[in-house]
Amino acid sequence: MLYDPSKTFADNVAEGPFDIDAKDYRDPSEEPKYTFLGFPINFPFGIAAGSLPTSRHTAAAFRLGYDVVVYKTQRAHEFPCNPYPNVLPLTVDGDLTLEKLQKPLVAAKDYPDDLSKLNITNSFGVPSPDPSVWTADLPAAVAAAGKGQLLIMSVVGTIREGFTPHDYYDDFANAAGLAKRAAAHVVEINLSCPNVASEGVICYNRTAVTEICRRTKAALGDTPLIIKIGYFTQDQQNTLEEIVRDVVPYVSAISAINTLQGTIVDANGEQALPGPGRLKSGVCGAGIRWAGLDMVRRLDALRKREGYKYEIIGVGGVMTPADFAEYRTAGADVVQAVTAPM
Repeated sequence: MLYDPSKTFADNVAEGPFDIDAKDYRDPSEEPKYTFLGFPINFPFGIAAGSLPTSRHTAAAFRLGYDVVVYKTQRAHEFPCNPYPNVLPLTVDGDLTLEKLQKPLVAAKDYPDDLSKLNITNSFGVPSPDPSVWTADLPAAVAAAGKGQLLIMSVVGTIREGFTPHDYYDDFANAAGLAKRAAAHVVEINLSCPNVASEGVICYNRTAVTEICRRTKAALGDTPLIIKIGYFTQDQQNTLEEIVRDVVPYVSAISAINTLQGTIVDANGEQALPGPGRLKSGVCGAGIRWAGLDMVRRLDALRKREGYKYEIIGVGGVMTPADFAEYRTAGADVVQAVTAPM
């Protein structure tokens, strides 16, 4: 598997991926039939940021035929992982609606037999080694992409002691600049994790998002910039439209969504994930598909109405080929999964 949730994050980094043969499933005679951000793509499907923390992982994903692959989000500073466990299966029936999220979600004892119905919570805290480690590894990840394949580097800013908001905004640009200098052809900035900023999920802060994008694009120059955002409710539609209008000059693509946030408990109603600040964590899998599709439809309608040129990556609950097709119909230029391939 590309990522083994029964092992620690450190073990996955040091030893993974697991039980994937060395066979290359790519067809060298295939000619790319699609494009994304100007790059030729064999097929508009891949793996979003999260489960591929080294070039070994991204290379395995490419060999398996995933064509648009994101290297796990990294920082401009070393940052620890949350305590193990970091992934737990959840008991969820059908769509995980906003109403259902008002109540605690119960961690399941095991993963379901039908993985198309799988839901998980993940709580890593966006760990990162010193940038000297991931920048040294990134060229190998880029080189492992074959014809019609694309490696995207994901980065995030880090709030450090004594930082002003502007220092935090600049840290996104610093991380993106490190990625570009290390050979990244495309950079994605993560604006949608619930545990990376004291302000909460940063993608809902119009001023912060605009400043981060402006500064990051200045650091990237001609290198395309992608932003990863969370779910905006219908009540937040005006905020979404204002943010998109502000960042259009800087952004080549928008990826949506990351996760929905829920309160996670065990069978006794106690906090399921150990450690402070982990009662709430991100929820992924089949139950959030509705939210990802809703965001893709709204982003597609907005770009058509306003004549915007950004491309859309659809993410969230992609468990089957039918899910991929539904995202494409909704307006996604590229579709990515995380939970299912993991």
